[in-house]
Amino acid sequence: MFDRDGDGRVSEVEYLAYMDRSFRSMDSNGDGILETGELPGNRGRPITLTGFHANLREQFHKLDRNHDGYLSARELTAPPR
Repeated sequence: MFDRDGDGRVSEVEYLAYMDRSFRSMDSNGDGILETGELPGNRGRPITLTGFHANLREQFHKLDRNHDGYLSARELTAPPR
């Protein structure tokens, strides 16, 4: 589902694009900010789409354990460190 071009690996762009869908589905009023009431369990601090993407980039680079700029299936499903 992440691998849009079918090359067997997930780039940062593909990862962000896939995860972006979850942000947009939770952003019920479409203002680009997930307010506390839009977050799972109605908990947490509001986050902008820009902040969400920054968090995803950080997560991507933590998952990319061999630092090749792509996630393999193994890296994508590995527990976080």
